Amino acid sequence: MVLNIGISNEDRQEIASGLSKLLADSYTLYLKTHNFHWNVEGPQFNTLHLMFEQYYTELALAVDEIAERIRALGIKAPGSYSAYAKLASIDEATGEESAEEMIRQLVLGQEAVVRTARAALRPAAAAGDEPTADLLTQRMQIHEKNAWMLRSMLA
Repeated sequence: MVLNIGISNEDRQEIASGLSKLLADSYTLYLKTHNFHWNVEGPQFNTLHLMFEQYYTELALAVDEIAERIRALGIKAPGSYSAYAKLASIDEATGEESAEEMIRQLVLGQEAVVRTARAALRPAAAAGDEPTADLLTQRMQIHEKNAWMLRSMLA
């Protein structure tokens, strides 16, 4: 069947492209955060271990929501490490980083997701795609707050 939700095919493609980048960044940040959860050490171990778990658990739900929005637009969602590596703006981590470096990298990752979501918001808003705009606004709000919380630990 032809998809007819009031958004042109061209606009749906552009919106899905932005969402695919958000999916890649979110999944890469999920992996990085989970890696840090497993490998953090030092005096803040318990605090960071639990905080990182909260973040990666929320991201696990977010990637599903983002992928399902791409599918609702009639586009296939990327779902492989190689696809994410091409689309993501966040670098992977080794898990060998100090606790402070882990926090610093997660601040940068949270902010990268915000920038990716903000860039994806423009075509969604221009096309009148309120469900995508709402999703992106929520993602920005969550990641801006997470970045602030993490940044506060470095002060």
